[in-house]
Amino acid sequence: MATEIIEIFPTNPDERKIRQVVDCLKGGGIIIYPTDTVYAMGCDIFSTKAVERLCKIKGIKPQHNNFSIVCHDLSNISTYAKVSNTAFRLLKRALPGPFTFILPATADLPKIMQTNRKTIGVRVPDHQIPQRIIELLGNPIITTSVKDDIDDIIEYPNEIEILYDQNKDKADIIIDGGWCGIEPSTVVLAIDDDFEVIREGVGNFEEINR
Repeated sequence: MATEIIEIFPTNPDERKIRQVVDCLKGGGIIIYPTDTVYAMGCDIFSTKAVERLCKIKGIKPQHNNFSIVCHDLSNISTYAKVSNTAFRLLKRALPGPFTFILPATADLPKIMQTNRKTIGVRVPDHQIPQRIIELLGNPIITTSVKDDIDDIIEYPNEIEILYDQNKDKADIIIDGGWCGIEPSTVVLAIDDDFEVIREGVGNFEEINR
């Protein structure tokens, strides 16, 4: 099946188009979608075949995946990750926003998403399109940045023509949500209450960790 480009306006997502994306995810599809940082590739975390397919695209084994998930809100996060009181207060200040938090995983995380690290990265992007998709889907989706590694320089394409040319044999749907950014989220290790930034990105950790 050919990759389809669907234009969705972030400020007022078309419900019919969002449902088309959700149906694709429920059917085991892979999508490319906008976030508040860069364009991401993902699938339904409960679709084992889709997760395996995404791992193949990324060239990794399922048991070694380092995927993060996009949740709808803080209560959604607590289903799949263990959040201490201190971490909850931090997440409440940071999300929705351009941060990924690495937290201890719960047993509710699908088996294929569980790794020996027993952790999971979680995001709540400040972007209506992924939020609405997850709300209608009823559970999180995977988020893994769409990027190019060229001569050790990582680039994050956000022009739809480039995204299509590079991923037309990988994704089932590419959502054209307009301009994203070219810098990923800030990643914070939060498996205990001694928080550590392990990747600097768009989010300013000092502003939320006061």
